[in-house]
Amino acid sequence: MLRADGLRHAFGRVRALDDISFLLTPGQTLAIFGPNGAGKTTLLKVLAGLIRPQGGTTHVEGGPRAVGWIGDHAQLYGHLTVRENLLFWAALYDVPAPLRRARVDEGLRRQGLADRADEPVRALSRGLVQRAAIARALLHEPRVLLLDEPFTGLDLAAAAEFRRLLAQLAGAGRIVVLATHNVGEGVELATDIAFQQRGRFVSLGPRGARTAGAVVEEYRRAVGGG
Repeated sequence: MLRADGLRHAFGRVRALDDISFLLTPGQTLAIFGPNGAGKTTLLKVLAGLIRPQGGTTHVEGGPRAVGWIGDHAQLYGHLTVRENLLFWAALYDVPAPLRRARVDEGLRRQGLADRADEPVRALSRGLVQRAAIARALLHEPRVLLLDEPFTGLDLAAAAEFRRLLAQLAGAGRIVVLATHNVGEGVELATDIAFQQRGRFVSLGPRGARTAGAVVEEYRRAVGGG
């Protein structure tokens, strides 16, 4: 379970979060759409425990260790190889030592990085670094996955594969929260959709049978064109 109750946060006079509340249960995927500066990144950082909100509370069943996070930084060391980075994070995530190498190898395989595993991260393209960040976030098999603009840098094939993976994770009972300014990304994955503007959810509810095109039109009406 992932719950947010009355979240508020401001940077000076700018309200990044203004009374955000929602509840997600296993298997739900919430897609949050909003223009740049709407407060999406702040919300995900609060949910991940990276920012303490000035008001309101959050609860993640299983605590912080149950969260996987992909943000605007890959959280990988450029001078280390991809494999070394993942082994390092597997230890930080308390993945049992006998399972670490197998878990890392599986992540490398799923992200198409097996043949680049022993290259330093700084030698990789933006898209490959993003794939490595995805592998990192999934090492400890988190119950909750928080994704901030996760398709950035991915080519069409990698983005399609990542969508398939997210669908599998949700089908296995994971909770996924995906935030993006691109309404066309992630709509098909969502069980629930929120439109965020100036720190507030101006719309929140089940996706139902709405098509991607219908969601785009509703978004334009709700936030004035995005």
